[in-house]
Amino acid sequence: MDTATATERRVLVVEDERTIAEAVAARLRAEGFLVEVAGDGPSAVAAAHRTPPDVIVLDVMLPGFDGLEVCRRIQAERPVPVLMLTARDDETDLLVGLAVGADDYLTKPFSMRELTARLHALLRRAARPAPEPPATPAIRLGDLEINQAERRVLRRGVEVHLTPTEFDLLVHLAERPRTVLPRERLLADVWGWADASGTRTVDSHIKGLRRKLGPDLIRTVHGVGYALEVQR
Repeated sequence: MDTATATERRVLVVEDERTIAEAVAARLRAEGFLVEVAGDGPSAVAAAHRTPPDVIVLDVMLPGFDGLEVCRRIQAERPVPVLMLTARDDETDLLVGLAVGADDYLTKPFSMRELTARLHALLRRAARPAPEPPATPAIRLGDLEINQAERRVLRRGVEVHLTPTEFDLLVHLAERPRTVLPRERLLADVWGWADASGTRTVDSHIKGLRRKLGPDLIRTVHGVGYALEVQR
């Protein structure tokens, strides 16, 4: 059993399809998690308020109000790792989900092994101790400025609001400008993943950075990974 479950971590599963919710809950209980299930948006927010979870498995499509609104309301009250489930590989849903505080996503259908692996990774990442103050508090590359101490980003003098994961990914790339970093290395260094099963997670976060910072900042090296280009 993963050490992340040693203290009986609490998971809130938000899914309106009963068969999926029951299967996910059964697997997570077998892994040692304490599981609560909610079938719609309002009951999910109420459950998170009543008994704060350590991590949330959250379907995008829900009755009442959707998973994006659930994520927004829960994150406004208390930050918590969120794994979103989507029935379609819809880029807009994924980017909006990341923007409102989701940490990762899975597209249906998914394997239970993949689901539990991603939850363990989210919990390990959340449990990491607060990092030491950066040796280089500010990174300046052309018209890009990253203030690590304040976790703020400016492009051409305009502040850009990033999610915590987007910020960490950008810093990792900016510390090695023009260096092509493989997706597998980014998964290990930014997400703490031990395998390469989540490379699409990296791709979706890169899309989010490009949408916010411009398409010219990060170069794709097909079949390898990404590099941050120094702007002149």
